[in-house]
Amino acid sequence: MNFKYGYGKGYKEFSINDENILMELRQNSVNIGLTGADEVERAIENPIGSEKLRHIVKPGEKIAIITSDITRPMPSKIVLPVVLKELEKAGVDRDDITVVFALGNHRKQTEEEKKYLVGEEIYNSVKCVDSDTSDCVHLGTTKNGTPVDIFRCVAEADRRICLGNIEFHYFAGYSGGAKAIMPGVSTRDAIQANHSQMVRDEARAGAMDDNPVRIDIEEVVQFVPIDFIVNVVLDENKQIIKAVAGHHVYAHREGCKFLDSLYKVEIPEKADIVLTTPGGYPKDINLYQAQKALDNSKNAVKDGGIVILLASCSEGLGERVFEKWIMSADSPDTLIKNIQENFELGGHKAAAIALVQKKAKIYLVSDMDEQLVRKMFMYPFKDVNEAIKSALEEMGHDAKILLMPYGGSTLPEVKNNAC
Repeated sequence: MNFKYGYGKGYKEFSINDENILMELRQNSVNIGLTGADEVERAIENPIGSEKLRHIVKPGEKIAIITSDITRPMPSKIVLPVVLKELEKAGVDRDDITVVFALGNHRKQTEEEKKYLVGEEIYNSVKCVDSDTSDCVHLGTTKNGTPVDIFRCVAEADRRICLGNIEFHYFAGYSGGAKAIMPGVSTRDAIQANHSQMVRDEARAGAMDDNPVRIDIEEVVQFVPIDFIVNVVLDENKQIIKAVAGHHVYAHREGCKFLDSLYKVEIPEKADIVLTTPGGYPKDINLYQAQKALDNSKNAVKDGGIVILLASCSEGLGERVFEKWIMSADSPDTLIKNIQENFELGGHKAAAIALVQKKAKIYLVSDMDEQLVRKMFMYPFKDVNEAIKSALEEMGHDAKILLMPYGGSTLPEVKNNAC
């Protein structure tokens, strides 16, 4: 069979013999009504656990709309016009609105990137800014000890509207909801305190009620209230097929239920080889982002198997501390030991990769320097067909291969607990 998977802003093509293919993980079949902006309008008109947005905001109030940065596939340019239209119904002037890109721990964006995210009309008529960890307001501390240090523009706003897309997150359970605030517009120290809970077993993809990271995230809202959320679920083509709006917990949970029905995929058994990819740009812009697809693959590969990660990583590793941890480690075991003894934001993703490496070898098909890839205890390839050929030579020519073209989105679950 021939395949064409997203890679950077283009594609990589490869072929695999039919008898080697265990399964290709695609989204489940679900009933889809409206799509795109029409679905966003429907959700805003029918909020969950909340009044309509037009009845919440008042003319003259300062409003912060928090949305995702360039590393996320959130279609802000589709969602924002619908939100602004609703605000206009309430008599809100655009001069009182600021769109805040939630950078979390990510790099600053260029003006062209901001314009790309929101569209030229909104960019030219609404103030659009990156969050800034050097300009934050301390509002308190959570029970977990996480400092609530929030970007000033958001902390001092009269109303906060959070936008986001919902997908599985490898230790916060799901993205979306209050995650726009924590870690979205929080300081590095605050993010580090929250993320330090990732080492606990309950902090895992698809887990919510007992997840210490998610519980801490939502406690932050007690200090910096969220007035309204608009979250979307995207299909494989990055199109909006579901939107939820309203209360930051109740609406978010409805979105998570829909995501489960779409992307929790049952597999008959674990595979000898898993080929996974984030799905192309922007999710494979660097290894720091592409790691999410790698993490989901560990649920589908046999112990001692091989994971082939197809990710351009055109910007390299993507994060300063992440790079420091990787370059200073002498083994995956070192990374795991270090994160347990001295949690550091950025290092947490290096340790997450190391946990996958304890289970399986990682073949990385990327644009990265081969020496750097080897330094990460991975096996470098430029051609995906060569990686597949090498994996089959190692695992046996009758080895079973499981394909995850949207590895950061799909969460494999083994049928009947088979091994």
